[in-house]
Amino acid sequence: MDKIRYRLVYNRKRQLNRQGTALVQVEASLNKRKVYFKTNIYLRPEHWDKQAAQVCNHPQSNDLNAMLFEYILHLQAIELSFWKRGIPTTLSLLKDAIKKNSPVSITFPVFAKEYVKHSDRRQSTKDNLITTINVLQEFRPGLDFKDITYTFLKDFETYLREKGNGVNTVAKHLRQLRTLVNEAINQGYIHADAYPFRKFKIKQEKGRHEFLTPDELRKLENLEVIDKKMRHVLDAFLFCCYVGLRFSDFCQLTSSNFIRVNGKKWLHFKSIKTGIELRLPLHLLFEGKALAILDRYNIEEFSDLGCNSDVNKYLSQIADIARIRKHITYHTARHTCATLLIHQGVPITTVQKLLGHTSVKTTEIYSEILSSTIVKDLKSIKKKKNVKEFSYKNNLV
Repeated sequence: MDKIRYRLVYNRKRQLNRQGTALVQVEASLNKRKVYFKTNIYLRPEHWDKQAAQVCNHPQSNDLNAMLFEYILHLQAIELSFWKRGIPTTLSLLKDAIKKNSPVSITFPVFAKEYVKHSDRRQSTKDNLITTINVLQEFRPGLDFKDITYTFLKDFETYLREKGNGVNTVAKHLRQLRTLVNEAINQGYIHADAYPFRKFKIKQEKGRHEFLTPDELRKLENLEVIDKKMRHVLDAFLFCCYVGLRFSDFCQLTSSNFIRVNGKKWLHFKSIKTGIELRLPLHLLFEGKALAILDRYNIEEFSDLGCNSDVNKYLSQIADIARIRKHITYHTARHTCATLLIHQGVPITTVQKLLGHTSVKTTEIYSEILSSTIVKDLKSIKKKKNVKEFSYKNNLV
């Protein structure tokens, strides 16, 4: 591994500024390439000893020389930190490290949080990444880049399971860790040859998307709830059962999202997750039940539900009161909407457009088959068969 050479250079451009001074720089050279770093120290020509490469005949000569020496030590420390991680140091990496002004002994969680903070990802994605970083810090405080190995991933996976996390939750944390590790490789903090996920397989189960049957939905519609907050959560949940909104899209609603088309109220919004614009005819969805709920609320107050996890706790209580033995979350409303629309005979491509999916394959995940749907479809086939036989007999006559 080649080592970078450093030396101090004064007035490299051979031009003094208006104050009659010029900059002192550190020249870093490697494999016949050179880069220069500013020291922010400006001197007059008579205050620089070119042969000794140091400050001379200046009132603060000793202090300035100490500052210059410390700056070179700082550059060497950065180079050493790369060497400890097994990363071949390049002038570009050194320059990038100085530009970012990151600590030499930066830990993986500190790097990860800074990356998330300055990334252009959606806020929900950032929140998920931060959650994984916090879990990492609980598992291994002060985690170093070189510690992230295949063995570390296996240990982290075991730790997550022992904490009571399901298979898919464990998989989610590991995928988010993989995202952060890939970024660390891109930025030169981890050598590409040390990629820990190369032979590590993230295990995942096919998730069951819970939905409410028509009978269960009626139970919630007829449920008497006295608690004001619980009533608010239930009405918001029912609204999304009729409309199919995600929690994030519901919480962004304002009065401006409701427009009139031919005298009828439509919901017009842009999905936070996909960026797709949607226009939903509220009067045509589930006999306009969403409109009846809207009439009882101010829109801005209605959409102000608070934290998703708190809302899900309320929904769990509501399910218990209604004697619905299912694990209900806010997303259950979206799945219920899609499933019941398909149950009513709405084409899946139409459901796809109502939900704002870019691919019909995504919508197919929601197309659970109710037993009553099977009966209805089979009866429909039988009815068509009887009509054809009747028609055939009449033709014979």
